[in-house]
Amino acid sequence: MPIRQLSDALIDQIAAGEVVERPASVVKELVENALDAGARRIEIATAGGGKNLIRVTDDGGGIPAGELPLAVRRHCTSKLAGGLEAIDTLGFRGEALPAIGSVARLSLKSRAAGAAEAHEISVDGGRLDGPRPTALSKGTVIEVRDLFHAVPARLKFLKSDRAEGAAITEIVRRIAIAFPGVRFELAGPDRGRTIFEAVSHADRLHRISAVVGAEFGDNAIAIDAVREEVRLEGFAGLPTFNRGNGLAQFFYVNGRPVRDKMLLSALRGAYADVLAKDRHPIAVLFLTLDPALVDVNVHPAKADVRFRDPGLVRGLIVGSIRQAFTEAGLRSSTANASGLMARFRPDGAAAAPSARRFEGFAPGGFAAPRQAAYDVGASPFRPLDGACDAATLERSGTEAAFEPDAGEEQLQRSGVGNDVTGEAREHPLGAAKAQLHSNFIVAETEDGIVIVDQHAAHERLVYEALKTALHGRPLPAQLLLIPEIVDLPEDDADRLADNAATFAQLGLGIERFGPGAVAVRETPAILGRVDCQRLVRDLADELAEFGTSETVRGRIDHVAATIACHGSVRSGRNLKPDEMNALLRDMETTPGSGQCNHGRPTFIELKLADIEKMFGRR
Repeated sequence: MPIRQLSDALIDQIAAGEVVERPASVVKELVENALDAGARRIEIATAGGGKNLIRVTDDGGGIPAGELPLAVRRHCTSKLAGGLEAIDTLGFRGEALPAIGSVARLSLKSRAAGAAEAHEISVDGGRLDGPRPTALSKGTVIEVRDLFHAVPARLKFLKSDRAEGAAITEIVRRIAIAFPGVRFELAGPDRGRTIFEAVSHADRLHRISAVVGAEFGDNAIAIDAVREEVRLEGFAGLPTFNRGNGLAQFFYVNGRPVRDKMLLSALRGAYADVLAKDRHPIAVLFLTLDPALVDVNVHPAKADVRFRDPGLVRGLIVGSIRQAFTEAGLRSSTANASGLMARFRPDGAAAAPSARRFEGFAPGGFAAPRQAAYDVGASPFRPLDGACDAATLERSGTEAAFEPDAGEEQLQRSGVGNDVTGEAREHPLGAAKAQLHSNFIVAETEDGIVIVDQHAAHERLVYEALKTALHGRPLPAQLLLIPEIVDLPEDDADRLADNAATFAQLGLGIERFGPGAVAVRETPAILGRVDCQRLVRDLADELAEFGTSETVRGRIDHVAATIACHGSVRSGRNLKPDEMNALLRDMETTPGSGQCNHGRPTFIELKLADIEKMFGRR
């Protein structure tokens, strides 16, 4: 077939396929343009999930009448004065408006600051009309109607109106977090009204909580760290405050919302040994660095970025979050306590196993449920003075009765009744008062009670002690009788050789063996038998993707976690009061003791005020 030049309209439609993926993409581009124009109030209205109508109104600087035709022409922009090395705006490619105008009906009204009147242009399928005078007090109003009417095949790939509307809401939520000083309003006939009022930068957490959830502020730790020329700020949720998906993870690079896989992987690495594998952390993190150190011109959607030193950024994220958890001390998620409170409420017991079951209708009418015979031995109000006879207790399944002279001994053995000094109660986890079901420690604090899972808590303490011992000095290595040769691409072998000193600290001895191979001479003794081929290839892949070497350390930590799980206090072991209090004191001084190695909480705290509410005392 002969080579021919494509028409401008077809070129624009092809380009639009990269920029305008769905209605949410249109909203993203238009809102970013409004923010670049200095808007402080932005209103977004949609209909039909954005397929029928998208209207974005802002109070920004506006566009002069003479520049309106350029605004809808490809590769025309006012945002690249410093070139690609100094991009400090959200938009910069000059493709959004012409791409939208090539596949939809676009109208643009704008009044530049100081202009006597406003002007309007319209674009339909790439055909320009205007500019012409119109009525508008300030700012810009852009309407997009009948999205993809010029390329109807694209409509078949869109989801339902509800799903597209939800995607638009998510886009606005993510942008709203980055700009707390801007008021956002999202409305339309097919949705409720969502408003994010403007707040000061100091109250940024208030805006974040409005987006992520009201409980986030009480379950998040502030992050503020600097490494070389990169700064990380924001908030990381407690490990026990998590979700079943990763939708509540927000990353911003120089104010730009991104969904970069390296950043998401770093976040996962920061929570590696404090979160269950099927749970996801909640975090809002802002990276600030020199624009020359990051490339945002990776994809037209501008959601992916590339860092000049990805290892530095990854290390900053992992290290600062772990350090923040260590400095935060002992904290438990309020969600655990609220969940427990909900189970105590009468309406929370609707699905209890003791609920009555409908037995059907008797011939003469409704048949009342059959009542079980009263059993004094099974009564929760049975006396403790031995008044119940042995036969009654045996029928009720009770193993032993409280004898008059044995009551005090049993109370002491369970930990109940031990003296609690004021000094002990002042500790964060208070003083142990009882042990329930040989696994749960109940402690009294100054303003409430704490329930501790003894096995989970001790497992964490042992794990942290093992990690300190293992990583505090070079790990013992097991010398291989015959070095194992691993064939690799030459660039992978180069990366491994460059990190040989780091591997040696972890007990893994690697050296170059020719142009396309490495020789493994030592392996960490704690790992036992090691599949060297698989380990080395995993390390090479990780170095190629992230520039880090966490695989060996992660495997060693996994072994330490396994040892801790099998070597900790088991469920079912009776503890003396001194042992319980010693466990509480160790938890208070051990980083990460708020959750076990599997991500489950080790304790739940109930405030006295909440307990009093349950009994109607407040």
